[in-house]
Amino acid sequence: MLNKIVLLGLALCVSYTLPAQNKLPVPTKNQLAWQQTETNGFVHFGANNPAAFKNAYFDAKQIVRTMKEAGFKIVVFTAKHHAGFCLWPSKYTDNTIAGSGERNGHRDLVKEMADACKEYGMGLGIYLSPWDGHEPTYGTPAYNDFYKNQLRELLSNYGPIAEVWFDGYKGPKAKPMDYDWQGYFNIVRELQPNAVIFSDIGPDVRWVGNERGNASETSWSTISVGTMLPGKAKPAYLNTGDALGETWMAAETDVSIRPGWFYNPAQDAQIKSGKDLMNIYYQSVGRNSVLLLNVPPNRYGVISDADRKSLMDFKSIREETFRTNLAKGVAPNQLTDKALATFVTIRQGASREFSFSKPIQFDRVMLQENIANGQRQVAGKLEYWDGRQWQLVSQLTTIGYKRLLKVKPVSTQKLRYTVTEAKMPVELAEIGFYKASPRE
Repeated sequence: MLNKIVLLGLALCVSYTLPAQNKLPVPTKNQLAWQQTETNGFVHFGANNPAAFKNAYFDAKQIVRTMKEAGFKIVVFTAKHHAGFCLWPSKYTDNTIAGSGERNGHRDLVKEMADACKEYGMGLGIYLSPWDGHEPTYGTPAYNDFYKNQLRELLSNYGPIAEVWFDGYKGPKAKPMDYDWQGYFNIVRELQPNAVIFSDIGPDVRWVGNERGNASETSWSTISVGTMLPGKAKPAYLNTGDALGETWMAAETDVSIRPGWFYNPAQDAQIKSGKDLMNIYYQSVGRNSVLLLNVPPNRYGVISDADRKSLMDFKSIREETFRTNLAKGVAPNQLTDKALATFVTIRQGASREFSFSKPIQFDRVMLQENIANGQRQVAGKLEYWDGRQWQLVSQLTTIGYKRLLKVKPVSTQKLRYTVTEAKMPVELAEIGFYKASPRE
Protein backbone atom coordinates (compact mmCIF):
# COMPACT_ATOMS: atom_id res chain seq x y z
CA MET A 1 0.00 0.00 0.00
CA LEU A 2 1.29 3.46 -0.86
CA ASN A 3 1.71 5.86 2.04
CA LYS A 4 0.63 9.48 1.61
CA ILE A 5 2.77 11.96 3.55
CA VAL A 6 2.16 15.69 3.91
CA LEU A 7 5.10 18.05 4.50
CA LEU A 8 4.05 21.48 5.71
CA GLY A 9 6.86 23.77 4.62
CA LEU A 10 7.46 27.47 4.90
CA ALA A 11 7.32 28.25 1.19
CA LEU A 12 5.14 25.48 -0.23
CA CYS A 13 2.63 22.92 0.95
CA VAL A 14 4.16 19.70 -0.34
CA SER A 15 2.19 16.49 -0.72
CA TYR A 16 3.80 13.41 -2.14
CA THR A 17 3.43 9.67 -2.34
CA LEU A 18 6.06 7.24 -1.15
CA PRO A 19 7.27 5.17 -4.10
CA ALA A 20 6.76 1.41 -4.13
CA GLN A 21 10.36 0.98 -5.28
CA ASN A 22 13.37 3.27 -5.41
CA LYS A 23 17.01 2.76 -6.27
CA LEU A 24 18.05 4.85 -3.28
CA PRO A 25 17.40 4.08 0.40
CA VAL A 26 14.27 5.90 1.57
CA PRO A 27 12.77 6.56 5.01
CA THR A 28 9.91 4.57 6.44
CA LYS A 29 6.68 6.33 7.34
CA ASN A 30 7.81 6.42 10.99
CA GLN A 31 11.24 7.81 10.16
CA LEU A 32 9.78 10.53 7.98
CA ALA A 33 7.23 11.58 10.61
CA TRP A 34 9.99 11.64 13.25
CA GLN A 35 12.27 13.89 11.19
CA GLN A 36 9.45 16.36 10.67
CA THR A 37 9.28 16.93 14.44
CA GLU A 38 12.64 18.80 14.14
CA THR A 39 13.01 19.79 17.83
CA ASN A 40 12.33 17.54 20.82
CA GLY A 41 13.02 17.56 24.55
CA PHE A 42 15.03 15.23 26.78
CA VAL A 43 14.30 15.00 30.51
CA HIS A 44 16.93 13.56 32.87
CA PHE A 45 15.56 13.37 36.40
CA GLY A 46 16.12 10.94 39.24
CA ALA A 47 18.06 9.70 42.22
CA ASN A 48 20.21 6.68 42.93
CA ASN A 49 17.91 4.82 45.31
CA PRO A 50 14.49 4.93 47.02
CA ALA A 51 15.83 6.61 50.16
CA ALA A 52 17.37 9.45 48.17
CA PHE A 53 14.10 9.91 46.31
CA LYS A 54 11.98 10.02 49.47
CA ASN A 55 11.53 13.79 49.55
CA ALA A 56 11.82 14.51 45.83
CA TYR A 57 9.30 16.71 44.05
CA PHE A 58 8.15 16.29 40.46
CA ASP A 59 5.66 18.24 38.33
CA ALA A 60 5.14 16.48 35.01
CA LYS A 61 2.59 19.04 33.80
CA GLN A 62 4.95 21.97 34.28
CA ILE A 63 7.75 20.12 32.48
CA VAL A 64 5.67 19.03 29.50
CA ARG A 65 3.84 22.35 29.25
CA THR A 66 7.19 24.16 29.13
CA MET A 67 8.44 21.81 26.40
CA LYS A 68 5.23 22.41 24.45
CA GLU A 69 5.58 26.17 24.75
CA ALA A 70 9.17 25.89 23.53
CA GLY A 71 7.91 24.30 20.31
CA PHE A 72 9.03 20.73 20.98
CA LYS A 73 6.99 17.78 19.68
CA ILE A 74 8.29 14.78 21.69
CA VAL A 75 9.56 14.50 25.28
CA VAL A 76 12.00 11.64 25.94
CA PHE A 77 11.89 10.73 29.64
CA THR A 78 14.63 8.82 31.48
CA ALA A 79 12.59 6.07 33.12
CA LYS A 80 15.80 4.39 34.34
CA HIS A 81 19.35 5.71 34.16
CA HIS A 82 22.64 3.90 34.75
CA ALA A 83 22.22 3.60 38.54
CA GLY A 84 19.20 1.35 37.91
CA PHE A 85 16.64 3.33 39.91
CA CYS A 86 13.21 3.04 38.26
CA LEU A 87 10.85 6.01 38.14
CA TRP A 88 7.91 3.64 37.79
CA PRO A 89 6.93 0.80 40.17
CA SER A 90 8.58 -2.04 38.25
CA LYS A 91 7.64 -5.44 39.64
CA TYR A 92 11.03 -6.88 38.67
CA THR A 93 13.19 -4.98 41.18
CA ASP A 94 12.92 -3.29 44.57
CA ASN A 95 15.04 -0.36 43.33
CA THR A 96 12.02 1.71 42.35
CA ILE A 97 9.98 4.72 43.32
CA ALA A 98 7.60 2.34 45.13
CA GLY A 99 10.08 2.04 48.00
CA SER A 100 10.62 5.75 48.48
CA GLY A 101 8.21 6.41 51.32
CA GLU A 102 4.86 7.96 52.03
CA ARG A 103 5.03 10.97 49.70
CA ASN A 104 6.35 9.23 46.58
CA GLY A 105 5.84 5.53 47.22
CA HIS A 106 2.46 5.49 45.50
CA ARG A 107 3.60 7.50 42.48
CA ASP A 108 4.49 6.49 38.94
CA LEU A 109 6.42 9.24 37.21
CA VAL A 110 6.28 7.55 33.82
CA LYS A 111 2.48 7.56 34.04
CA GLU A 112 2.49 11.19 35.13
CA MET A 113 4.63 12.07 32.12
CA ALA A 114 2.40 10.00 29.82
CA ASP A 115 -0.73 11.73 31.15
CA ALA A 116 0.85 15.17 30.76
CA CYS A 117 1.97 14.42 27.20
CA LYS A 118 -1.55 13.31 26.35
CA GLU A 119 -3.02 16.46 27.88
CA TYR A 120 -0.70 18.79 25.96
CA GLY A 121 -0.64 16.85 22.68
CA MET A 122 3.01 15.80 22.93
CA GLY A 123 4.66 12.52 21.98
CA LEU A 124 6.21 10.49 24.81
CA GLY A 125 9.65 8.96 24.43
CA ILE A 126 11.19 6.42 26.81
CA TYR A 127 14.85 6.11 27.84
CA LEU A 128 15.67 2.80 29.55
CA SER A 129 19.38 2.45 30.29
CA PRO A 130 20.76 -1.00 29.35
CA TRP A 131 23.61 -0.53 31.81
CA ASP A 132 22.24 -1.09 35.31
CA GLY A 133 24.64 -0.57 38.21
CA HIS A 134 22.20 -2.01 40.77
CA GLU A 135 20.75 -5.20 39.27
CA PRO A 136 22.63 -8.33 40.55
CA THR A 137 22.04 -10.25 37.31
CA TYR A 138 23.84 -7.62 35.23
CA GLY A 139 26.72 -9.27 33.39
CA THR A 140 24.91 -12.60 33.00
CA PRO A 141 22.48 -13.88 30.33
CA ALA A 142 19.67 -13.56 32.89
CA TYR A 143 19.96 -9.78 32.71
CA ASN A 144 18.65 -9.76 29.16
CA ASP A 145 15.43 -11.34 30.42
CA PHE A 146 15.27 -8.81 33.27
CA TYR A 147 15.75 -5.90 30.88
CA LYS A 148 13.18 -7.23 28.41
CA ASN A 149 10.65 -7.56 31.23
CA GLN A 150 11.15 -3.92 32.19
CA LEU A 151 10.98 -2.86 28.56
CA ARG A 152 7.67 -4.69 28.18
CA GLU A 153 6.32 -2.90 31.26
CA LEU A 154 7.14 0.49 29.83
CA LEU A 155 5.86 -0.25 26.34
CA SER A 156 2.62 -1.94 27.45
CA ASN A 157 1.18 0.29 30.17
CA TYR A 158 1.54 3.93 29.14
CA GLY A 159 -0.16 4.34 25.79
CA PRO A 160 1.52 5.27 22.50
CA ILE A 161 5.30 5.73 22.61
CA ALA A 162 6.89 7.95 19.94
CA GLU A 163 10.56 7.07 20.48
CA VAL A 164 12.51 4.44 22.41
CA TRP A 165 16.02 5.54 23.36
CA PHE A 166 18.76 2.92 23.85
CA ASP A 167 22.00 4.24 25.32
CA GLY A 168 25.03 2.11 24.47
CA TYR A 169 27.24 3.69 27.14
CA LYS A 170 28.86 1.54 29.84
CA GLY A 171 31.08 2.98 32.54
CA PRO A 172 34.75 1.91 32.75
CA LYS A 173 34.00 -0.26 35.81
CA ALA A 174 30.87 -1.87 34.37
CA LYS A 175 30.81 -5.66 34.18
CA PRO A 176 31.12 -7.16 30.69
CA MET A 177 27.65 -7.69 29.25
CA ASP A 178 26.42 -9.00 25.92
CA TYR A 179 23.18 -7.18 25.28
CA ASP A 180 20.51 -8.87 23.17
CA TRP A 181 19.98 -5.79 21.03
CA GLN A 182 17.92 -7.52 18.39
CA GLY A 183 15.69 -9.00 21.08
CA TYR A 184 15.16 -5.52 22.55
CA PHE A 185 14.33 -4.07 19.15
CA ASN A 186 11.88 -6.89 18.43
CA ILE A 187 9.92 -6.05 21.58
CA VAL A 188 9.59 -2.42 20.47
CA ARG A 189 8.38 -3.51 17.04
CA GLU A 190 5.86 -5.86 18.67
CA LEU A 191 4.44 -3.50 21.29
CA GLN A 192 4.97 -0.03 19.77
CA PRO A 193 5.09 -0.44 15.98
CA ASN A 194 4.78 3.32 15.41
CA ALA A 195 7.77 4.21 17.59
CA VAL A 196 11.20 5.00 16.17
CA ILE A 197 14.14 3.23 17.80
CA PHE A 198 17.27 5.22 18.64
CA SER A 199 20.70 3.84 19.40
CA ASP A 200 24.20 4.63 18.16
CA ILE A 201 23.34 2.61 15.05
CA GLY A 202 19.55 2.70 14.99
CA PRO A 203 17.77 0.72 13.60
CA ASP A 204 15.63 3.83 12.89
CA VAL A 205 17.62 6.79 14.23
CA ARG A 206 21.37 7.03 14.76
CA TRP A 207 23.51 9.07 17.13
CA VAL A 208 25.17 12.17 15.68
CA GLY A 209 28.51 11.11 17.15
CA ASN A 210 28.96 13.85 19.80
CA GLU A 211 27.05 15.61 22.56
CA ARG A 212 28.04 19.14 21.54
CA GLY A 213 24.98 19.79 19.37
CA ASN A 214 26.95 19.61 16.15
CA ALA A 215 25.95 17.63 13.07
CA SER A 216 28.35 17.68 10.13
CA GLU A 217 27.89 20.18 7.30
CA THR A 218 27.93 17.12 5.07
CA SER A 219 25.18 15.03 6.62
CA TRP A 220 23.88 11.91 4.91
CA SER A 221 20.77 10.14 6.18
CA THR A 222 22.30 6.82 5.16
CA ILE A 223 24.93 4.58 6.73
CA SER A 224 26.14 1.00 6.44
CA VAL A 225 25.88 -0.64 9.85
CA GLY A 226 28.33 -3.46 9.15
CA THR A 227 29.76 -4.83 12.40
CA MET A 228 29.05 -1.74 14.50
CA LEU A 229 27.01 -2.13 17.70
CA PRO A 230 25.52 0.40 20.14
CA GLY A 231 28.40 1.60 22.28
CA LYS A 232 30.91 0.35 19.71
CA ALA A 233 30.25 2.68 16.79
CA LYS A 234 32.53 5.16 15.06
CA PRO A 235 31.56 8.72 16.06
CA ALA A 236 33.17 10.43 13.06
CA TYR A 237 31.36 8.09 10.67
CA LEU A 238 28.04 8.61 12.43
CA ASN A 239 28.53 12.37 12.31
CA THR A 240 28.69 12.59 8.52
CA GLY A 241 26.77 9.47 7.51
CA ASP A 242 27.72 7.72 4.30
CA ALA A 243 26.85 8.76 0.73
CA LEU A 244 27.03 5.08 -0.22
CA GLY A 245 25.21 3.85 2.89
CA GLU A 246 22.76 1.01 2.41
CA THR A 247 20.38 1.88 5.26
CA TRP A 248 18.30 5.00 5.86
CA MET A 249 19.07 6.20 9.39
CA ALA A 250 19.11 9.96 9.91
CA ALA A 251 20.99 11.45 12.85
CA GLU A 252 19.63 12.76 16.14
CA THR A 253 21.65 15.49 17.84
CA ASP A 254 21.45 15.15 21.62
CA VAL A 255 22.83 17.99 23.74
CA SER A 256 22.07 19.47 27.15
CA ILE A 257 21.08 23.04 27.94
CA ARG A 258 23.52 22.76 30.87
CA PRO A 259 27.01 21.23 31.10
CA GLY A 260 25.55 18.13 32.78
CA TRP A 261 22.61 15.89 31.98
CA PHE A 262 21.07 16.05 35.48
CA TYR A 263 20.31 19.23 37.40
CA ASN A 264 23.18 20.69 39.40
CA PRO A 265 22.73 24.06 41.16
CA ALA A 266 26.43 24.77 40.62
CA GLN A 267 25.63 25.03 36.89
CA ASP A 268 22.87 27.63 37.21
CA ALA A 269 25.15 30.26 35.67
CA GLN A 270 26.17 27.98 32.79
CA ILE A 271 22.85 27.63 30.98
CA LYS A 272 22.99 27.98 27.22
CA SER A 273 21.27 31.20 26.13
CA GLY A 274 18.56 31.47 23.51
CA LYS A 275 21.22 32.68 21.09
CA ASP A 276 23.39 29.66 21.91
CA LEU A 277 20.46 27.32 21.30
CA MET A 278 19.68 29.03 18.01
CA ASN A 279 23.22 28.35 16.86
CA ILE A 280 22.78 24.69 17.83
CA TYR A 281 19.54 24.67 15.82
CA TYR A 282 21.47 25.69 12.70
CA GLN A 283 24.03 22.96 13.40
CA SER A 284 21.45 20.22 14.00
CA VAL A 285 18.08 20.75 12.31
CA GLY A 286 19.84 22.93 9.74
CA ARG A 287 22.18 20.05 8.92
CA ASN A 288 19.66 17.30 8.25
CA SER A 289 19.34 16.15 11.87
CA VAL A 290 16.74 16.32 14.65
CA LEU A 291 17.58 18.29 17.79
CA LEU A 292 17.04 16.50 21.12
CA LEU A 293 17.64 19.12 23.81
CA ASN A 294 18.00 17.97 27.40
CA VAL A 295 16.42 20.27 30.00
CA PRO A 296 16.77 18.71 33.48
CA PRO A 297 14.14 19.57 36.14
CA ASN A 298 15.54 21.18 39.28
CA ARG A 299 15.34 19.96 42.89
CA TYR A 300 11.70 21.02 43.01
CA GLY A 301 10.86 18.83 40.04
CA VAL A 302 10.21 21.65 37.60
CA ILE A 303 12.12 23.34 34.79
CA SER A 304 13.76 26.32 36.45
CA ASP A 305 12.94 29.91 35.49
CA ALA A 306 16.40 30.47 34.01
CA ASP A 307 16.20 27.37 31.79
CA ARG A 308 12.67 28.28 30.76
CA LYS A 309 13.75 31.80 29.78
CA SER A 310 16.44 30.38 27.50
CA LEU A 311 13.90 28.05 25.90
CA MET A 312 11.42 30.86 25.28
CA ASP A 313 14.17 33.13 23.91
CA PHE A 314 15.23 30.30 21.59
CA LYS A 315 11.67 29.91 20.35
CA SER A 316 11.08 33.62 19.80
CA ILE A 317 14.40 34.10 17.97
CA ARG A 318 13.61 31.12 15.77
CA GLU A 319 10.14 32.46 14.98
CA GLU A 320 11.43 35.97 14.29
CA THR A 321 13.97 34.67 11.82
CA PHE A 322 11.74 32.24 9.94
CA ARG A 323 8.38 34.02 10.17
CA THR A 324 8.55 35.67 6.73
CA ASN A 325 9.75 33.67 3.75
CA LEU A 326 10.68 36.13 1.04
CA ALA A 327 10.38 33.34 -1.54
CA LYS A 328 6.62 33.81 -1.33
CA GLY A 329 7.06 36.77 -3.65
CA VAL A 330 8.34 34.51 -6.41
CA ALA A 331 6.01 34.07 -9.38
CA PRO A 332 4.45 30.60 -9.10
CA ASN A 333 5.74 29.41 -12.47
CA GLN A 334 9.25 30.29 -11.37
CA LEU A 335 9.03 28.26 -8.16
CA THR A 336 7.44 25.04 -9.33
CA ASP A 337 6.74 23.17 -12.56
CA LYS A 338 3.03 22.72 -13.26
CA ALA A 339 3.82 19.16 -14.33
CA LEU A 340 5.52 18.50 -11.00
CA ALA A 341 3.03 19.74 -8.47
CA THR A 342 4.98 18.59 -5.45
CA PHE A 343 8.62 19.52 -6.05
CA VAL A 344 11.05 21.00 -8.55
CA THR A 345 13.42 18.55 -10.21
CA ILE A 346 16.94 19.82 -10.94
CA ARG A 347 19.37 17.56 -12.74
CA GLN A 348 23.12 17.54 -12.17
CA GLY A 349 24.64 20.58 -13.85
CA ALA A 350 21.26 22.27 -14.25
CA SER A 351 19.96 25.41 -12.54
CA ARG A 352 16.73 26.92 -11.35
CA GLU A 353 16.16 30.68 -11.32
CA PHE A 354 13.94 32.59 -8.90
CA SER A 355 12.78 36.08 -9.91
CA PHE A 356 11.20 38.77 -7.74
CA SER A 357 9.10 41.81 -8.64
CA LYS A 358 11.26 43.97 -6.36
CA PRO A 359 14.58 43.46 -4.56
CA ILE A 360 14.62 41.25 -1.49
CA GLN A 361 17.19 41.43 1.31
CA PHE A 362 18.14 38.24 3.13
CA ASP A 363 20.94 36.60 5.11
CA ARG A 364 19.46 33.15 5.80
CA VAL A 365 18.58 30.40 3.31
CA MET A 366 16.54 27.24 3.75
CA LEU A 367 16.52 24.25 1.37
CA GLN A 368 14.66 20.94 1.59
CA GLU A 369 14.72 17.81 -0.53
CA ASN A 370 11.77 15.48 -1.07
CA ILE A 371 13.43 12.83 1.09
CA ALA A 372 10.54 10.40 0.63
CA ASN A 373 12.31 9.60 -2.64
CA GLY A 374 15.76 9.52 -1.07
CA GLN A 375 18.59 11.97 -0.44
CA ARG A 376 20.14 12.97 -3.74
CA GLN A 377 22.24 16.12 -3.71
CA VAL A 378 26.00 15.78 -3.27
CA ALA A 379 26.83 19.45 -3.89
CA GLY A 380 25.20 22.67 -5.05
CA LYS A 381 25.57 26.44 -5.11
CA LEU A 382 23.36 29.49 -4.76
CA GLU A 383 24.08 32.68 -6.73
CA TYR A 384 22.50 36.13 -7.01
CA TRP A 385 22.34 38.53 -9.96
CA ASP A 386 23.99 41.87 -9.23
CA GLY A 387 22.65 43.53 -12.38
CA ARG A 388 25.64 42.54 -14.53
CA GLN A 389 26.69 39.03 -13.57
CA TRP A 390 26.07 36.12 -11.22
CA GLN A 391 27.75 36.34 -7.80
CA LEU A 392 28.19 33.46 -5.35
CA VAL A 393 26.04 33.45 -2.23
CA SER A 394 27.08 30.06 -0.90
CA GLN A 395 28.35 26.64 -1.87
CA LEU A 396 27.09 23.61 0.02
CA THR A 397 27.19 19.85 0.06
CA THR A 398 24.17 17.84 1.26
CA ILE A 399 20.62 19.08 1.81
CA GLY A 400 18.49 16.14 3.00
CA TYR A 401 15.38 16.96 5.01
CA LYS A 402 16.55 20.51 5.74
CA ARG A 403 19.62 22.66 5.18
CA LEU A 404 19.94 26.11 6.73
CA LEU A 405 22.62 28.53 5.61
CA LYS A 406 23.95 31.67 7.27
CA VAL A 407 25.11 33.98 4.48
CA LYS A 408 26.31 37.55 4.12
CA PRO A 409 23.47 40.04 3.51
CA VAL A 410 22.26 39.97 -0.09
CA SER A 411 19.94 42.36 -1.95
CA THR A 412 18.73 41.15 -5.34
CA GLN A 413 15.78 40.54 -7.64
CA LYS A 414 17.06 37.27 -9.03
CA LEU A 415 18.65 34.13 -7.62
CA ARG A 416 19.91 30.93 -9.19
CA TYR A 417 20.33 27.53 -7.61
CA THR A 418 22.59 24.99 -9.36
CA VAL A 419 22.99 21.30 -8.56
CA THR A 420 26.68 20.72 -9.23
CA GLU A 421 26.72 17.03 -8.24
CA ALA A 422 23.95 14.56 -7.49
CA LYS A 423 23.23 10.84 -7.28
CA MET A 424 19.97 11.34 -9.18
CA PRO A 425 17.97 14.45 -10.19
CA VAL A 426 17.40 16.48 -7.01
CA GLU A 427 13.79 16.91 -5.95
CA LEU A 428 13.80 20.36 -4.36
CA ALA A 429 10.68 20.45 -2.19
CA GLU A 430 11.29 23.75 -0.44
CA ILE A 431 13.33 26.93 -0.69
CA GLY A 432 13.24 29.97 1.55
CA PHE A 433 15.03 33.29 1.97
CA TYR A 434 14.90 35.06 5.34
CA LYS A 435 16.23 37.96 7.36
CA ALA A 436 17.76 36.90 10.67
CA SER A 437 16.42 38.16 13.96
CA PRO A 438 18.67 40.94 15.36
CA ARG A 439 18.93 38.79 18.50
CA GLU A 440 20.75 35.93 16.72
